[in-house]
Amino acid sequence: MSEVLKLEKIEKVYNRGEPGEVFVLKGADLAIAPGEVVALVAPSGAGKSTLLHIAGLLDAPSTGRVSIGGEDVTDLGDRRRTALRRSNIGFIYQFHHLLPEFTALENIVLPQLANGASQKTARDRAMMLLARVGVDHRAGHRPAELSGGEQQRVAFCRALANAPELLLADEPTGNLDPETSDRVFETLMDLVRETGLSALIATHNHALAARMDRVLHVDGGVVTPGS
Repeated sequence: MSEVLKLEKIEKVYNRGEPGEVFVLKGADLAIAPGEVVALVAPSGAGKSTLLHIAGLLDAPSTGRVSIGGEDVTDLGDRRRTALRRSNIGFIYQFHHLLPEFTALENIVLPQLANGASQKTARDRAMMLLARVGVDHRAGHRPAELSGGEQQRVAFCRALANAPELLLADEPTGNLDPETSDRVFETLMDLVRETGLSALIATHNHALAARMDRVLHVDGGVVTPGS
């Protein structure tokens, strides 16, 4: 079976050919199998966010190849990249980025409507996801009325709204206190395992990384196996 995500010899260079040329990634390789949950560990500024953006088709590599589900998507046009992101990839960030004017339920319904779902189908799936993470009783509340842990749980649900095959998360619990972070991360892992997702999760937390299937490091612009 094809890897859900494969990056081959990825380079990302800023100011190429100029005196201020900066290599962020220098031939990074990465592959994630179906159902695999992989931790990506690196200090700030090492390029892990850049790697996630390239994997999620939010940025293009300077050189190298990006494949999703066995399809080379490196040179897709903007419209096709957007459609692929919407249907195949879920994103979670350190900050929830929920739309403040909409309720928790509406934040999960909206991406489904944009992907062609009916109102009823979208609402039913949104409520099912909220129930899975234990915040369905907060469905009618706006983000400002939710705790930090609740906000991030809703963000998890939004990322899974369109049933993606690949989840990309950049420090998904980094904005929470340690106790809340542990509980919310456990919720995320349960959700990922239940849905059979493949996931690449960037974290500074080595204890959280150890709970995943495999640990990778970004070191010197390349991806190396963790110990």
